[in-house]
Amino acid sequence: MSSDRIHAHYVIETSIGLERAAAAMAGEQSTGTFITLPGETPELHRRHAARVESVVLAEEGGEPSLSGSRGPGPVQRGEVELSFPLENVGTALPNLLATVAGNLFELQQLSGIRLTDLELPEAFGRAHPGPQFGAAGTREVADVRTGPIIGTIIKPSVGLTPEQTGVLAEDLARAGLDFIKDDELMADSPHSPFEERLDAVLRGLDRAAEVTGRRPLYAVNLSGDIDEMRRRADLVAERGGNCLMVSVNAVGIAGLRDLRLHSSLPIHAHRNGWGAMTRFPLLGYSYRVWQQLWRLAGADHLHVNGLRNKFWEPDDSVVASARAVLEPINGGPAAMPVFSSAQSAEQAADTYAAVGTDDLMYVCGGGIMAHPDGPAAGVRSIRQAWDAALAGIDLDTYAADHPDLEAALRTFRGATGG
Repeated sequence: MSSDRIHAHYVIETSIGLERAAAAMAGEQSTGTFITLPGETPELHRRHAARVESVVLAEEGGEPSLSGSRGPGPVQRGEVELSFPLENVGTALPNLLATVAGNLFELQQLSGIRLTDLELPEAFGRAHPGPQFGAAGTREVADVRTGPIIGTIIKPSVGLTPEQTGVLAEDLARAGLDFIKDDELMADSPHSPFEERLDAVLRGLDRAAEVTGRRPLYAVNLSGDIDEMRRRADLVAERGGNCLMVSVNAVGIAGLRDLRLHSSLPIHAHRNGWGAMTRFPLLGYSYRVWQQLWRLAGADHLHVNGLRNKFWEPDDSVVASARAVLEPINGGPAAMPVFSSAQSAEQAADTYAAVGTDDLMYVCGGGIMAHPDGPAAGVRSIRQAWDAALAGIDLDTYAADHPDLEAALRTFRGATGG
């Protein structure tokens, strides 16, 4: 790949022919518009025009996927690679998005378009902070040298007072968790103000540490305006907190990058809202592209859903997402994938077999707190499931003399209908 060009890969659907559609995409996102302009000199085109690098027909026929498209011919679907001069964009991530994922989604020549991959010049890796901790650094901060980082989410998601949240966090920490996070619905609400909740939880974790000898990571949700996030990050650091959580699609890529440059704590990137960008297969982004952008901006942990989850996403998509997060890219380290969404002891062995590593967060809400013998037994069941997986022992065989695991399998197996 040329060091001065950005390469973007798409799957598109069109009724004007793939070659014509690709040319329209290249023109719209660089030097062209709907009509020739006086300033479009050959020299300007040479320096600034996007190029169609390749077009591959995959299939033909059927009805257009999206409304509002136009074209006289049969529907074609295929792969297109465009390249853009770095000189057009610079290295600013908002400008990059405007170029590779901007008005293309609105072109009438297309009845479907999905950005599937992005190859960036080395200049992007030099220009952006990237993960401050990544997978390896997170292990150090959490003091978990081997095995997955086992975590949970504060539940109920909303309705608990700060003091109730602190008591729950203390109980969960006493149960032996490595990681506790706020729910994405809880940031700074009238019934649970950020600062009060932070103080109550940290007090609870301190009490638990007097018994257990360790304090788990607590990813406090500080999502908000940029100035608010800076102020909240400072409070977390001043009061001894050890992790920040951000709803990244809500705060924006510039907001996350600013927080990464401002703070010295790990950043836990929650992807809520992601389904709007990816659920329809011929619109939006791939997770591979999405996670690359957020890692450039500074995310250390990124949610990837989980096997046999409660949402729409199939297992092969979840596994591909996790592998993308674990891949060093743009000169930065591997980040840490976060498996969540109806996870319990039941999916541990399959998760390890599919991903091939324990460099991950395994975050269970109901899978811990709904264990029939209580949260502490729920935590033990998750650890036992992973012990079995890492040792290559069949889960049911291991459960025969591990009652916590046996009870978890009896309770959660098939609970999501997956």
